[in-house]
Amino acid sequence: MLTLAAFVLALGLLIAVHEYGHYAMARFCGVKVLRFSIGFGRTLAKWQPRGSATEFVLGAFPLGGYVLMLDEREGTVPEHERHLAFNTQPLRSRVAIVAAGPVANLLLAVALYAMVNWSGVQSAAPILARPVADSIAARAGLVGGEHVRSAAIGDDDLQVTESFESVHWVMTRAALQHQALRLEVSGAKDAGTRELVLDFRGLDVKEANAKLFHDIGIVGPLSAPVIGKVSTGGAAERAALKEGDLVQRVGSIVIVDGLQLRDLIRASVATGESSIQLWRVRRGESIVELPVKPDLKQEGDRQVGRIGAYVGGPPELVLVRHGPVDGLRLAVVRTWEVAGLTVRMMGQMIVGNASLSNLSGPLTIADYAGKSASLGLTQYLIFLALISVSLGVLNLLPLPVLDGGHLMYYLWEGATARCVSDAWMERFQRGGVAVLILMMSIALFNDIGRLFG
Repeated sequence: MLTLAAFVLALGLLIAVHEYGHYAMARFCGVKVLRFSIGFGRTLAKWQPRGSATEFVLGAFPLGGYVLMLDEREGTVPEHERHLAFNTQPLRSRVAIVAAGPVANLLLAVALYAMVNWSGVQSAAPILARPVADSIAARAGLVGGEHVRSAAIGDDDLQVTESFESVHWVMTRAALQHQALRLEVSGAKDAGTRELVLDFRGLDVKEANAKLFHDIGIVGPLSAPVIGKVSTGGAAERAALKEGDLVQRVGSIVIVDGLQLRDLIRASVATGESSIQLWRVRRGESIVELPVKPDLKQEGDRQVGRIGAYVGGPPELVLVRHGPVDGLRLAVVRTWEVAGLTVRMMGQMIVGNASLSNLSGPLTIADYAGKSASLGLTQYLIFLALISVSLGVLNLLPLPVLDGGHLMYYLWEGATARCVSDAWMERFQRGGVAVLILMMSIALFNDIGRLFG
């Protein structure tokens, strides 16, 4: 029920803001708006404010909306209202009205990101887990436990990294842009800082997925290698491990974080047999050495080690909050960066350098809406901002059925002083509908694969 409510609320808000952008700009430019509709299909409610020429409609299916303006192409316009028709407006006004919808979505994203920045969000501290062996991060000299103070892509100025999420974001952008990432880090017990370079220029990357972050080697923030709840009858109980034990060594390997410990446990049965490991743990003020023999478990088509206990503590959290001016500035920057990344990913998919599996449809959006809402208001606002940027960028694509397609017509008109002919416009519309249906079909196929595959 939460998923459905969060999904409907998200769609309703994003569509309403988009259509309101068109509506507000049309009114500003002196165009008569006949209908403002959120949703399609059977009318659930409609009203017309006193003195207004606009009828407001709420449809049964909230998968879109439209603003119907007075237009000679849509029907007969009385001569005394011709100056109020959309098609009689100067080119600059028509461009502004069409562009106002996507711009409204981008402005909504700025507002949502600003609200998050002003209210503050609890995030994992920018302290790195032990990197994956022989990864880019490991070769750069990272060993785990480093606190990332600032980061920069290429020759850009270093920017303060306040959370692991900000490190993850700048790392993603650098990898997709095939540029080097500079990190200024300090060790857990070292007051000084040093600069490291993660070179992504030769990285074969097409999309941001789990494999990319595994190749980079930075897959999560530092989590203490502590033992959590111990299951009855498991290897941990047999070895006398207790909840709260802090693991310091496994054999001769120094343990830095929970992720490293989990990987060692899983890999302990690489030969097909479980071997005894000598664990050194801190229990309160005491140091205890215990022989641990992980259980061999089947996971898909391979065997892994398990100890029957939760491994790893929660990462250290920090409250990230900004003042009015700085919070708004960072919101603008984040919206611009997300929009740019979205455009690049779309471009990569068009030329075949990124998988079409990145396309998501309503089922995936609904799933993420529910999950983000269950995590709290802040995460839901971040989700709304991300979807709002995506909707704004998508509508600017040069497809005739989208706002970007109409802007493409106006670009031609501005360059040639001639409108696109009705015949060509009809051909473009048919082609645009076909492309849009294809994209929606792929997105729905991906949704089904993700949720039910």
